[in-house]
Amino acid sequence: MENISNEILDVIKYATTMEINGRSFYEHVADMTHNELGKKMFRKLAEDEIGHITTFGEIFTSVLGSDEWKKYVQQEENSKETVLEKLKTRVKKEEHEERASDLEALRIGMELERESIDQYEKWAQETSDAKVQEIFKKIIEEEKFHYDLLQAEYDNITNTGFWFDMAEFRMDGKF
Repeated sequence: MENISNEILDVIKYATTMEINGRSFYEHVADMTHNELGKKMFRKLAEDEIGHITTFGEIFTSVLGSDEWKKYVQQEENSKETVLEKLKTRVKKEEHEERASDLEALRIGMELERESIDQYEKWAQETSDAKVQEIFKKIIEEEKFHYDLLQAEYDNITNTGFWFDMAEFRMDGKF
């Protein structure tokens, strides 16, 4: 443990916390949402968060030269319920407030994505390792895509009440 600097430890803890909690939150709201396209979108976001954990894992293993960082993932998996419970209280599943719950889920998702974007941009600027910068930039692009998707869904629901279908629409213009 002596080989892990406090800065790297902070990155490991933050990244694993955000991605694990993001995944858990998106899985929860996918189950809660009544709209099938909404469920599909939230499940896809949860899958993307798993991919981020894998990507960060490769970085951590490379930087540290060991898998010692994995214990933080396990610790976070064991403590995620505390954060998840706080988020769940904001998105109550009540039949008469289905639309309000969906909107709150989208708002929380945007908050999580914005927080991640800001932190990853800060770390990308602070590191001198070009490969790590490149990986952070890739993750930032994905997080921005998630944020834009959630924002578009929020705007769409507040104006029309329909969900976009993930397979037919991408915010980054790629098809």
